[in-house]
Order: sequence, then structure tokens, then C-alpha cells
Amino acid sequence: MTENIEVFKQNSIRIKTAAGMVYIDPFEMDTAPHDAAFILITHDHYDHFSPESIEKAANADTVLVVPEKMEKKAGEVSALVRKTVTVKPGIAQETDGLNFETVPGYNILKPFHPKSAGWVGYILLVDGKRIYIAGDTDATKEAMDVKCDIALVPVGGTYTMDAKKAAELINTIKPEVAIPVHYGSVVGNVKDGETFAGLVKSPVKVEIKIPVTE
Repeated sequence: MTENIEVFKQNSIRIKTAAGMVYIDPFEMDTAPHDAAFILITHDHYDHFSPESIEKAANADTVLVVPEKMEKKAGEVSALVRKTVTVKPGIAQETDGLNFETVPGYNILKPFHPKSAGWVGYILLVDGKRIYIAGDTDATKEAMDVKCDIALVPVGGTYTMDAKKAAELINTIKPEVAIPVHYGSVVGNVKDGETFAGLVKSPVKVEIKIPVTE
């Protein structure tokens, strides 16, 4: 089910779909495949909106999807893509063959990602499965209401929920598979994924996809 999902650093994810290759928050890419049909950005922090990595992923046919309040900033990379689509939290839409929904992504008590900013996570509809990429968020009431088959959730703490809170979220929404992200480089410990896995209850399966480097 997850063989077409790759996780690199932070929230940098690549998913092979029938609509083409989908990147979410490409960051510090080591190669320049220029194979993105879509690039989805969750918010404007440097480790999620990286013009250098967008340039490596994009080509003349790429569709860039960004939160509405990022429209001006997205102009920095508009020449690298075919078009830019803006989204609000809490919507469902189809763009060029890709069906997706957005979920608000924000902090509850921390200041880094205010709800008023309009940042998002995404639920992609791929091969009959709902893939939730939470983005930088805490375990919000909206996240707790998500229905999905696969969930990629941040576990590194500081700017997002930590491994314990992320496991609580997963134990609530009960996807078939949970994949921890956003740890081991900019924030969090390389062991955070294992900590998260130890707290997630059966029958949810946890897959560690971020390469572990000591």
C-alpha cells in the first residue's frame, strides 16, 4: 500500500500516483529529477517552501499548490511551474486529475503555526486510498476528525506535536498505516520514529521511511 511513498528529510515526501509524481514540501533534495506533476506546499517556513528544491523537482508542466496566503510568496517560483493553484483549509477539489482535500494545520498552544495563517495538511485520494499528510500541526480537533487509510504525521516536537501526541492522534483516527515524519534533521531525534512506533496501538501498522543517519 505504501510502496509508492518516499520520505526524505523533514516533511519532504514523494508519492507516485496515476495523475503523476506528487511532491509535498520538497526540501534539501540531493538530486534534480524534474519529474513533479504536482508540488504541494503546506506552509511557508523555509524547510517546507524551498525554492531551491522546487526547482529540482519542477518542470514546465508542474502544478504548484499552495495555501491562499502564500500566493505572493509563491511568485518566487512561478517561472518554474506551469501554474499555481491556491487553497484554503477545509476544502475538497480536483486539479488536473489529482483529487485532494485540505485540513487545517496549526499549533494549539505554541506560536509557530497560528490557525489564522491558513496553513494546511493534505488528504490525497490515490488508488482508492486516502493519504493524509498532516504538515506542521498539533493534534487539533480537525486532525482528530480525519478519515484516512495512510497518515504521515510529524513527531519531532518543538514546532509540531511530539511522538507521544502524534501516537495519540493515530490511535484516535486509526489509519491502516502510519508513517512518522518531521524528525531527525532540523528538529527531533533520529529515534523519534521508533518512539512513535512503540506508542501506536495495533492494528495500526507503523512504517519508518526516513533514512536513519547517526
